[in-house]
Amino acid sequence: MKKIAVFTSGGDSPGMNACIRAVVRAAIYHKIEVYGIRRGFEGMIEGDIEPMLTQSVANIIQRGGTILKTARSKEFMTPAGRKKAYKNLQKHGIEGLVCIGGNGSFTGALKLHEEYGIRCIGAPGTIDNDLYGTDFTIGFDTAVNTALDAIDRIRDTAESHNRTFFVEVMGRDAGFIALQVGIAGGAEAVFVPEVENHKDWIEQLFSKRKRKKSFSIIVVAEGEEEGGAMILAQKVKEKYPEIDPRVTILGHIQRGGTPSSFDRILASRMGVAAVEALLKGETNKAVGIVNNQETLTPFEDAISLKKDISQNLMRLVKILNV
Repeated sequence: MKKIAVFTSGGDSPGMNACIRAVVRAAIYHKIEVYGIRRGFEGMIEGDIEPMLTQSVANIIQRGGTILKTARSKEFMTPAGRKKAYKNLQKHGIEGLVCIGGNGSFTGALKLHEEYGIRCIGAPGTIDNDLYGTDFTIGFDTAVNTALDAIDRIRDTAESHNRTFFVEVMGRDAGFIALQVGIAGGAEAVFVPEVENHKDWIEQLFSKRKRKKSFSIIVVAEGEEEGGAMILAQKVKEKYPEIDPRVTILGHIQRGGTPSSFDRILASRMGVAAVEALLKGETNKAVGIVNNQETLTPFEDAISLKKDISQNLMRLVKILNV
């Protein structure tokens, strides 16, 4: 293998730049030419592909977002779009890809290999931490710390006014951020999509004994089964009009910002591991870190298998909420 390319796809996450940097420098270390594809699969279709050098990734390890940009591509979902992408890769002599992204990105890379034989290794970049085959995904730790900082600030206002705050964090299909933030932020309760709520959750949470507490912080994953923070807060208001809960939706601030040291190191390990996996002839696999050891998981498993939320941590929420 003489030439590879790296691209980012799907939602951005802090640490993607650290991973790009690691891929580029690992390729150069192994005497491989490396290209950057801007705007993911869309840029692949449009031929937005440029050579990358050591200096191309200087001073980016501390930056959030992705210098290669990212975009969703409807055209790539079609055979004609993938054919255009392949021709552009062929034009540059690119034999292997490192895809930094999530489920959708890995699905696209898998399709490209099935149709044209392009080898690809994925690096899991998503703040949701929902990809199977790794203990942590790039950006998760930073997102948790960003949300935790916001909750610490909200706590000051909640305590000053003796109020209940519902704080909504990202996690449409997974509650990993909500669970970690809830425990670290001392929340009274955590609502996640994976766990069904008790039908009397309002009464349990706002019983007379619990209401003796001066204030409450309740963390909600955006994909929670009964609805987001706004809906849950409205249900409480209808049941107990005197409580008058407030809602804060953290939204996209969780995606941005300087990546934590944990995410920079994680992304660097994954970037180097991805390049070396390609050089060993691996393909259609995602790199991961499991029990602090680098692993490879087939794309099919990373895409389809569900990563379970920790029941021990859910139990911890209940124990600490007394």
